[in-house]
Amino acid sequence: MGRFLGTVLLALCAGPSFASSAEPTCGAPVDFAAYRNGQHIGSHRVSFERQGDRLLVTTSIELALKFIGITVYRYKHRSQEEWWGGDLRSFSSSTDDDGKSYEVRVVRDRAQLKVERLAPGAAAYAGDVIPADVLPSTHWNLRQAAQTSLLNAQKGTLERIAVTPLGRTNVKISSGWRAATHYR
Repeated sequence: MGRFLGTVLLALCAGPSFASSAEPTCGAPVDFAAYRNGQHIGSHRVSFERQGDRLLVTTSIELALKFIGITVYRYKHRSQEEWWGGDLRSFSSSTDDDGKSYEVRVVRDRAQLKVERLAPGAAAYAGDVIPADVLPSTHWNLRQAAQTSLLNAQKGTLERIAVTPLGRTNVKISSGWRAATHYR
């Protein structure tokens, strides 16, 4: 997850407006083409909808690995975040990881987040309470780079992370090259 986080944060947060803002700056949807060993395997889209102080962030990921033209692995993930004035208010996701289904539901309750998750084969949701400042691992919010833990957006578990800034670099995007901060 760390390498993916660094790559996506690098691409999503390349603009200077992210670096100086406590609340994420959002605009048009961001679309990624996913590649593995040079072969196109799917897409990753993050879209933003602002309604006053309320921000809705939707993430959609679809991947399919093929071997000799036959799909041998499929991954589909959808999540939605609701933010108010920079605070996460709710989060939900559903994931199909090659036939294994996961669901996550999160709601804010004062200074904590109540997490419910349904893992493959489980008969009922399991729950946890985590600090309200933990961010979901949806890879668009630059504040993730300062975290030591993230909520796994697929499984609903708390994951320890370590992010290291590696300096400025130029990245190729569809419209040319853009300066960005590189993280690992």
